[in-house]
Amino acid sequence: MTSPAAKEPSRSYDDILARLVSLHPKRIDLTLDRMWRILDRLDHPERRIPPVIHVAGTNGKGSTVAFLRAILEAAGLRVHVYTSPHLVRFNERFRLGKVGGGVLVTDDQLRDALDHCERVNGGEPITIFEIETAAAFHLFAEHPADVVLLEVGLGGRLDATNVIDAPLASVITPIGMDHIEFLGDTLIRIATEKAGVIKKNVPVVCAEQTAEATAVIEQAAKRARAPLHAATQDWHVNVEHGRLVYSDERGLLDLSAPRLFGRHQFDNAGLAIATLRAIESLKLEPSAFEQGIARAEWPARMQRLTSGRLVDAGPKDAEVWLDGGHNPDGGRVAAAALGDLEERVSRPLVVIAGMMGNKDAGGFLANFAGQTRHIIAVRIPDQDNAMPPDVLADSARQLGMRVETASSVEAALRAIAKLAYDVPPRILITGSLYLAGHVLAENGTLPQ
Repeated sequence: MTSPAAKEPSRSYDDILARLVSLHPKRIDLTLDRMWRILDRLDHPERRIPPVIHVAGTNGKGSTVAFLRAILEAAGLRVHVYTSPHLVRFNERFRLGKVGGGVLVTDDQLRDALDHCERVNGGEPITIFEIETAAAFHLFAEHPADVVLLEVGLGGRLDATNVIDAPLASVITPIGMDHIEFLGDTLIRIATEKAGVIKKNVPVVCAEQTAEATAVIEQAAKRARAPLHAATQDWHVNVEHGRLVYSDERGLLDLSAPRLFGRHQFDNAGLAIATLRAIESLKLEPSAFEQGIARAEWPARMQRLTSGRLVDAGPKDAEVWLDGGHNPDGGRVAAAALGDLEERVSRPLVVIAGMMGNKDAGGFLANFAGQTRHIIAVRIPDQDNAMPPDVLADSARQLGMRVETASSVEAALRAIAKLAYDVPPRILITGSLYLAGHVLAENGTLPQ
């Protein structure tokens, strides 16, 4: 006989997610059929949410969304945000807009939304990303706001988020080689999938791209009669005397440097500015851009860790940086940021790296070959598909780098602390957002 307690709905969203994995075990299965089915059963919440800005691309999506949110909130607007993946807590994917700044969804709100979507789904096959995307639409339809920022999970054309008919704008960040097992093994194929977010007569705002990706985006925009606002053609962003200078046909903005570190963050901020200026229904004052660019935060993107348990395990007075880059282009921008740091204050560099098994370790690490010869390879905890440290170490050795392995990031930091340096070193922990999330949790510096 079933006890009354057993009939109660789950009190933990982790339990719900665990049950859902059994319905469709594939983490990624690109199709929109299952999304349309569950959205129909939910009475199409995606049609009842505030106006959407849809963000696709390979690198810089999260940072661009962070700039968009900060600018819009500085203008006094309420902004819902859906991003992925999370770093430490699943709640990070869902932010509900409020006057004065949005807040992460509570455990109770998230559990109730997932529980509702699970009941409505009725045991049909569905992936975790699809059900969480449906839950995001359900949450956003139930809570008033002015704008929704919707980040693509993977690709674009067949991504679960690509069910919005008429967004305010379609945004495409830099496109590079990543997830080739799902999106294709050429830049043209990957760009074709990303360009699938372009909608008829909806402005397309595009970061600077390779020639191949540019051609694909231009053709897709032309077919959809979507006005294209392309970096270096229709708008420009430059660094002048440490400030961000943005210009387009409407004029010039001279703004403070982004709080987020790295030259690439000037480009991401410029993309956010161009997007908001391309949306005719939004009339934002220059002060909103100034405040938003200076306030935007996004964890694990060249994030300086100044205190915490892991920082304490490293050398005294060392600089510890955390970056979730995991593909060759992500490594390139992190290496460029390190180059800027080296120009300001020279320090020996040590890279602690952990990657997933499907990533291009050689292409990623090659970016750091001219900056350091010291790599420490670690395994990403609690990830079945993590790259073994000895495989990662072999990729580093092929680049002529000095490499060793460690059992954990903490062990790597303690090993570095035992070395003799004339100047305290600069340490970069990188290679995966999964590793970055583990580091933030272990360090006791959780994203807010």
